[in-house]
Amino acid sequence: MRITELRSRLKEAFSDPDTYSRDTVHAELGGRTVNEALVDGLEPGEIWRGVVAHNPELPATLR
Repeated sequence: MRITELRSRLKEAFSDPDTYSRDTVHAELGGRTVNEALVDGLEPGEIWRGVVAHNPELPATLR
């Protein structure tokens, strides 16, 4: 997965993906936000799996 696809999925899943990416800390990402995880070099696919694990209510179409 590319970063552009990760950003696209975040946009589909959340009403304010920029704030979500900047402010929501995920235990699944080692206590980092999406933006921090990207800066730290985590793969976008790994980040997305962390987001999905953190938000089990996401529709199956986004998993």
